[in-house]
Amino acid sequence: MSDRTQPPARMRYSLESRCRTVSLVLSGLSVAEAAAATGTPRSSAYRWWGRYRVAGWAGLVDRPCVPHHQPRRLAPEVEAEILAVRERTAEGPQAIGAIVGRPASTVGKVLRRLGHSRPPRAPREPAHRYEHERPGDLLHLDIKKLGRFWQVGKRILQDGAPRSPRAGWQYVHVAVDDHSRLAYVEVLPSERQEDAVAFLGRALAWYREQGIVVAALLTDNGGAYRSRAFREARTAAGLKHRFTKPYRPRTNGKAERFIQTLLRRWAYRYVYPTSAHRARALSGWVRWYNRRRPHGSLGGLPPISRVSHLYGHYI
Repeated sequence: MSDRTQPPARMRYSLESRCRTVSLVLSGLSVAEAAAATGTPRSSAYRWWGRYRVAGWAGLVDRPCVPHHQPRRLAPEVEAEILAVRERTAEGPQAIGAIVGRPASTVGKVLRRLGHSRPPRAPREPAHRYEHERPGDLLHLDIKKLGRFWQVGKRILQDGAPRSPRAGWQYVHVAVDDHSRLAYVEVLPSERQEDAVAFLGRALAWYREQGIVVAALLTDNGGAYRSRAFREARTAAGLKHRFTKPYRPRTNGKAERFIQTLLRRWAYRYVYPTSAHRARALSGWVRWYNRRRPHGSLGGLPPISRVSHLYGHYI
């Protein structure tokens, strides 16, 4: 058989080819002749014939490549000791190897084989999902810091060369209504209390224009939200104020999730010449998010659909 008519390698070593080779031997051909007929090496044909004679057709099925005998493998008691140290200390192979007196490479192989290559983690508490009944019952506030840039940088060019040294930062202030997910966003020069208070006033005015009267706020424990100026501003507006649990960003989950979408679909989706161009594109993106974008938590409808007296204007 010429090279041009040889079957592909994956075909020559498939289960079908093994069975065909053995069938030819059973029909009266020699093992060498059967190997030539199927285009497989004689060594492979003899191996398949031997497996058939020992276990029948089941012997031709794919088998794991793990050797049957591993004389240098650790005893089960030693592997159990390594696993116990892992669960007790949550250390890596280096530290565990020093404790049990084994090479770190051996400890790493044992942990991978037993499915414990990653340290054990405490189970997360179940998520507490909620949604207030009416728009304005709760307003989520948060701030995201983004770097300024004067030209396309290393994130896009992938060369590791900084091109906007000492450009500073921009701060994206976010407000998300708990019931409708209607969002109000601004890019401000800082996260200080003055900017936070000014943003709150403009956000409340914008929501009033949409027919939403805000009753309460939910923020993290940032200094701007803990400041006296912010407390006086929200008291003057008659707003209750709740804070998230420390080190629990998911307590303010709706704002955090909106920021993820904001970064993925606005901040990092396009190649902006400068951060100023990125800031100018924000208002159009937020308008699209509020009026057109199908929201997964709202049955595929945009957030404006939860503000019934406005929805008809944007269909």
